[in-house]
Amino acid sequence: MAPSDEASLRRALARSAGGSSDFDLNPGAAPNAGRTLRPAAVLVAAWVRPEGMQVLLTKRSSHLQHHPGQIAFPGGKVDVGDSGPEAAALREAREEIALPPDRVRILGALPPHETVTGFQVIPFVAVVDGDFTPRPEAGEVDEVFTVPLAHLADRSRYRVERRRWRGEWRRYYAVPWGPYYIWGATARILRGLAERLAS
Repeated sequence: MAPSDEASLRRALARSAGGSSDFDLNPGAAPNAGRTLRPAAVLVAAWVRPEGMQVLLTKRSSHLQHHPGQIAFPGGKVDVGDSGPEAAALREAREEIALPPDRVRILGALPPHETVTGFQVIPFVAVVDGDFTPRPEAGEVDEVFTVPLAHLADRSRYRVERRRWRGEWRRYYAVPWGPYYIWGATARILRGLAERLAS
């Protein structure tokens, strides 16, 4: 199993690697060369707890138009008022789960991830120190929960599954945890981190 502490995260971020995308497992469904991607950012937040580092994740509201009920990192699109992607990730984490920015130490960023919905997502890996009370944003987040970083760092926990999307079979990573089905872009980003932690 790969190490799952702050020093390991720092070493993983120092390793070079290319970006990832929702198309990695679906080479026959490559995106258009002239596409315009919308900038977004998420926070891969490892919360320091007595039982070990826990990654903060959200379950999106089942009433949302896009990706209802899916598991996601705190984050979203970069707004005009944001000073950059990192600021967007911190703002969204504060809005979505009430994570105070002064509890967050950004360690670095993983390579961008392109989604099938046209976003270029920058995942910022961070450590969350001290106590705070996660509060889901009403109407957007149904639940905030944690998954041990040790579980997510273990590549044997990941599997490739498939489902039909817009009339075609699409393959994707999944890394279930208890009642939570973590899949798609979230699982792909976590798989990339697991690969870096293992190397």
